Amino acid sequence: MQDKDTSEELTSEERAFHDGYNNTLQFLENRANLTNLKLGDLEGELHHLTIYEGQDWGGRGELKNSEIQGQIYAYLAVIDSLKKENKPERG
Repeated sequence: MQDKDTSEELTSEERAFHDGYNNTLQFLENRANLTNLKLGDLEGELHHLTIYEGQDWGGRGELKNSEIQGQIYAYLAVIDSLKKENKPERG
């Protein structure tokens, strides 16, 4: 996805995705500053979030689906970052 210069250029779905991503990323960063954020906990939360994503049998709509996708990508970014921090160096 290409970055857009202004929010006016974003579709409603893109705005929902970015808001979901940014809000979740901020939440996880704040949580990391206040608690001992554990990789296993985050992976479990991500697992349940992806289950929730798949439970769209009621037709929640494109905006909510976009928001959930943003939340998932935020979790993936934080998990990836934690894995890189904890990776033992070779040499």
